[in-house]
Amino acid sequence: MNIAQIFSPLFSQLWWLILLFAAAGLFKIFTPFLKGKIGEFVVSTQAKRYLNKEKYRLLNDCTLPDEQNQTTQIDHILLSPYGIFVIETKNYKGWIFGGARQKMWTQKIYKKSFKFQNPLHQNYKHQKVLQTLLSDLVEPAWMHSIVVFMPDCEFKTPMPENVFRGAAWTDYVNGFREELIPAIKLKRIQLRIEKAVLEKSWKTNRTHVENLRQKNET
Repeated sequence: MNIAQIFSPLFSQLWWLILLFAAAGLFKIFTPFLKGKIGEFVVSTQAKRYLNKEKYRLLNDCTLPDEQNQTTQIDHILLSPYGIFVIETKNYKGWIFGGARQKMWTQKIYKKSFKFQNPLHQNYKHQKVLQTLLSDLVEPAWMHSIVVFMPDCEFKTPMPENVFRGAAWTDYVNGFREELIPAIKLKRIQLRIEKAVLEKSWKTNRTHVENLRQKNET
C-alpha cells in the first residue's frame, strides 16, 4: 500500500477540519485589516453626515511615498477652506490610557493589556510627509492632526484636545471658521495629493506592511 492509499481515507474524513484551520489562519491575518477598514468607513460616514459637503472634501486611505523611499498610509485627509485635517482612525475596544507625550498608549480589555504606538506620534509622521508634498501650496499652520477612536472604547485618562471618541471630531473641525485656502488653490492641493497617492491595491498594502516591519526591526 502506498502513501496516497494510507492517507486518502483520512483526508476524506477530515477535509472539513483542514479547511477550518485554513479559514482560522486567514481570519487571524485579515481581522486587523478589516477592523481598520470598518473604522475608516465610520469616519467617512460621519464626515458626510456632519460636515458641509460644499466646504469639505475627504480623501480616504492615502498611501504616499516618503523621503526615505518608504511609504506612509494616511487614513483620511480632509480638505477645506479652513485648513487641512490629517485624520488617524483607531478601531479599538476596551479602556484606553494615554497622554500626548507618552511613546506608547495602553488598551485594556478585562484583565489583558496591550501596548500600541501613541497615535499622535504616528499621525505626526503622516502630517510631515503631507507637508513636504504640499510645501509650496500650504503653510504648516494650516494643517491639523486628529485622532478618532470608535465609540466602543472608553478613555480612562484625560486626552489631548485633538483626540476624540465617535463623531465628536466633527465638532472640532466645524470650530475652524477662518477661510485660509481659496477654492482654486484647494483644487490644486487635491490634484497634487491624488497624483502622488499610490494605487489602491493589495500590492501597495503589502509593500506598506513590509516597510513597517523593516522599520520596526531597525
